[in-house]
Amino acid sequence: MKHDTRPLTTAEIAALALSLAHLGAGPQAVTARRGLQHALEHLELDDDVISTTLATLTEPLPVDVASRARLMADAITSRLMIRLHYRDAYGTVTARDVEPVTCLVHREYWYLVGVCRMRRAIRAFRFDRIIAVEPTLTPSRPHLADRFLPFQRRKRARAA
Repeated sequence: MKHDTRPLTTAEIAALALSLAHLGAGPQAVTARRGLQHALEHLELDDDVISTTLATLTEPLPVDVASRARLMADAITSRLMIRLHYRDAYGTVTARDVEPVTCLVHREYWYLVGVCRMRRAIRAFRFDRIIAVEPTLTPSRPHLADRFLPFQRRKRARAA
C-alpha cells in the first residue's frame, strides 16, 4: 500500500482541528489532540505565527465555545446558513446571516470563515466574539474552503 507523503493542506489542518475542537476535554479528545500534535511535530516550522497557530489547534475550547463550534461545524457539513450574534472589536453586537465555509485558527484565535449576507462579502468571525449561533434551514451555496482562507498567502498573477 502506497502512503501519501505530501504535507497537510491548510484546509485539511482546519478540518481536523475543528473536528477535535468540539470534542471537549474527555479522554478521546485528549488522545486525538495528542495524535494531531504528533502529526504536526514533523512539520518544519521556522515561523512564530505558525508555531502559535499549531499550539492553539491542540488546546481544547471552553465548553460554551465548543458548543457553538459544534453548531457551526454541523452547518458547514449540512451546507446550511446560520445566524450569528456577533460582538465586534468595538463591542457592537449585530445579528449576521452567514453561509459558513470553514473554520480555521490563526495565532491564538479560532475563526469561522463564511459569506456574510449583511456585508455581501467573505468575513472571518472570531469564535470568542460569537455570542450565539442559531441554525437555520436555509441552504447555503457550496464554496471551496481553499478559496476562503484569509490568512494564507495568495499566488500572484504573472504579468503578461
